[in-house]
Amino acid sequence: MALTLEQLNAAPAEQAVALLDGLYEHSPWIAAAALAQRPFQSLAHLKHAMVQVLAQASAQSQLELIRAHPELAGKAMVAQSLTAESTNEQNKAGLTACTPQEFARIQQLNADYNARFGFPFILAVRGPRGTGLAKQEIIDSFARRLANHPDFERAEALRNIHRIAEIRLNDKFGYEPLLGHDVWDWQEKLSAHTDPGYAELGQLTVTYLTDAHRACAQRISHWMRDCGFDEVEIDAVGNVVGRYHPAKESGKYLLTGSHYDTVRNGGKYDGRLGIFVPMACVRELHRAGKRLPFGIEVVGFAEEEGQRYKATFLGSGALIGDFKPAWLDQQDADGITMREAMQHAGLCIDDIPKLQRDPAHYLGFVEVHIEQGPVLNELDIPLGVVTSINGGVRYSCEMLGTASHAGTTPMNRRRDAALGVAELGLYMEQRAAQDGDSVATIGMLQVPNGSINVVPGRCLFSMDMRAPTDAQRDAMVQDVLAKLEEIALRRGLQYQTELAMQAAAAPSAPAWQARWEKAVKALGVPLHRMPSGAGHDAMKLHEIMPQAMLFTRGLNSGISHNPLESTTSDDMQLAVDAFSHVLEQLAAG
Repeated sequence: MALTLEQLNAAPAEQAVALLDGLYEHSPWIAAAALAQRPFQSLAHLKHAMVQVLAQASAQSQLELIRAHPELAGKAMVAQSLTAESTNEQNKAGLTACTPQEFARIQQLNADYNARFGFPFILAVRGPRGTGLAKQEIIDSFARRLANHPDFERAEALRNIHRIAEIRLNDKFGYEPLLGHDVWDWQEKLSAHTDPGYAELGQLTVTYLTDAHRACAQRISHWMRDCGFDEVEIDAVGNVVGRYHPAKESGKYLLTGSHYDTVRNGGKYDGRLGIFVPMACVRELHRAGKRLPFGIEVVGFAEEEGQRYKATFLGSGALIGDFKPAWLDQQDADGITMREAMQHAGLCIDDIPKLQRDPAHYLGFVEVHIEQGPVLNELDIPLGVVTSINGGVRYSCEMLGTASHAGTTPMNRRRDAALGVAELGLYMEQRAAQDGDSVATIGMLQVPNGSINVVPGRCLFSMDMRAPTDAQRDAMVQDVLAKLEEIALRRGLQYQTELAMQAAAAPSAPAWQARWEKAVKALGVPLHRMPSGAGHDAMKLHEIMPQAMLFTRGLNSGISHNPLESTTSDDMQLAVDAFSHVLEQLAAG
């Protein structure tokens, strides 16, 4: 019989510890210490209480916990001496049915890993959805993590231990994150569509108005109809728009959504999570026959990434009247203009101006998005409330010195363009860190026609600087440009800078950020506020209506724009629950 929170909260301490037995391998002390935080308002609350206990434990205690775990497909499995929980997990992942070649490979990886780190490889083999990773995924993860720094790998082992405990806790309570599973499954199914040249490699790439892109739009529109949306259309730029009507025709709408295009060889959750989370909420409203005082408009934005054409935020830009006609003449790598691609897709270009939304008809805009960074993952917190989308500037730059012989030019006589840029890069690192939440990057650095025996006389480079407010960003930019001037003067160099892009910061509307915060607290999840370093569709809608965002934790160090991008169905469920709570707050007035 499944355990309940009421039982756990009411049980005497010794009995409560027994009820949670087996969550952490041979380590009941974690659950015992976490029980001091009773009563728990949710499973998420209990899970984080245990995360906190382990975070506050000594390094030695953490290491002993890691070493209490068995090797994957190791001696304990062969000797059938695994705990019942570990046996179940390794069975689900197929590790008890390895081929001789797979078994030999895993044994070698076990040996190499133990030699490098001094503890066994820990992986939540039931995976992000709880149904089990494929054996090849396990082997690939094993091999990849061998290259990690020991301190990072120890932390990664602990994160996987918490994921193992989360799944075991779900089993004890008979809990399934059903809506999280649905959101997960929609994203998995949508990832079957990918552009030619990438499909053959098993890579996900969906760029604007390709066959795969149009197939994604059709599939999303069909799912929206299945969820009970009253109106579904693919608009004049390829956005998929679903509208769930309010209780009264005069009601305003809550606007939400994100993009369904991807970068090349990207991940499955960037953007798409923000379409499917509100879709799940609308479906539950429809199933319950419930209408709210306001309607819900979910938009799958057709383009945000700027991969096929230079234009970015094309989908959300059209909704604020910022679709530039000159974009239609941009060409892709095959010489196909955007106009031709839109005509081929059957889109009505003349209708684009009609897509502009009147903010008077809307309450505001909210967006759910995977974090695309390591912060929530390292904190072991499932959700983050966004305070602001960083404002950013980009420069294309050139540094000029004098090319000279690397062997005969003394160090104090050189006018080395590359070292000038290198010095600038180190300053940018220090200057951004000074703010705490600014970032600065030289992402491109090139010595044209460089040679191994020539002091660089010319260097091309980029600068990307971002901060949560325009004032903070501008102060950093001013300091960096002043440092560039100082470096060039001191080193006898010349330089040129060209402003390539400038985007204003988009602070979250306080009332809307507060709604996300209230929702997160109601779930028993710790509240973490954070800026968004990446740009999002929300920053376009910010120009005409209030907006606020919610982040979900990413796995694999929070990596994004990468096939390793991932998050769990448990975290997706929490995002659905938080979104539903925001809807309830709005309905209550």
